[in-house]
Amino acid sequence: MLTLEHLAELAAAHAADLPATVATFELGGRQFGGAQPAALMGVINLSTDSWYRESVCLSAEAAIQRGHVLAAQGAALLDVGAESSLAHASRVDEAAQTSALLPVVRELARAGQLVSVETYHPTVTRACLEAGAKVLNLTGTDRSDEMFRLVADHDAAVIICHVQGANVRAVADFDFGADPTANLHDYFARQIDAATRNGVRKLWLDPGLGFYYRNLQDSTVRIRHQMRVFLNTFRLRTLGWPTCHALPHAFECFGDEVRSAEPFFAVLAALGKTDLFRTHEVPKTRAVLDTLRVWA
Repeated sequence: MLTLEHLAELAAAHAADLPATVATFELGGRQFGGAQPAALMGVINLSTDSWYRESVCLSAEAAIQRGHVLAAQGAALLDVGAESSLAHASRVDEAAQTSALLPVVRELARAGQLVSVETYHPTVTRACLEAGAKVLNLTGTDRSDEMFRLVADHDAAVIICHVQGANVRAVADFDFGADPTANLHDYFARQIDAATRNGVRKLWLDPGLGFYYRNLQDSTVRIRHQMRVFLNTFRLRTLGWPTCHALPHAFECFGDEVRSAEPFFAVLAALGKTDLFRTHEVPKTRAVLDTLRVWA
């Protein structure tokens, strides 16, 4: 059971990291990071393999409509993806991803929405940035220099996901190391260096807690790891950039109430000082964050 004693111990052990501040940057006239309130990123899935049925859109029209609804509910960013990260999901090649994404990206960007595209393909990235996307949700490490240059050339931002493999579809067992947060810190330090060297000036750091590693299928192991990373997120802010979390689900604990899982995990992520919450449940997560802010 997570207790106040555990939180007190964590805060005491890393007290020097708690006051860390992060960069502020602007996208589409909105400020992110720094002292800004945490923002929400709503999810739009164009793949029928995506398990979160409420976010799956079977047409461009449905995806555009969902985007406007999410924005009205409080999402500052709209994250659109055309390939599920589930291990058993069908692979979607670059041409098919581009074909599915472009109509949605163009229309939402034309309407003034801030659009993020989740991909690990340079050709998809280029096409979507040219169509008006403002954020690359980078779910791979292969050809990352090329991806970072594309982001910089379009004055866009990148969400750098922690991926132990060439991309999210090519992961095996997760290496925890002695301290997973220290491993994350080292990984992001290298990626930040590569990104800024290639001209990127706007970025978030995402520990990648929603990815499907083979040795994280045991619910107890996976959920314990996710909770610890959420609460230790403030340690990553010492790198100087805001953090992002994709909120997970924990079917095994929530069962029929699985749609309440993301708001629960949002509490832990908020305690860890997360700056951007990627969620399928924008209204519920927004309500949780608004309630936590009452304390201040």
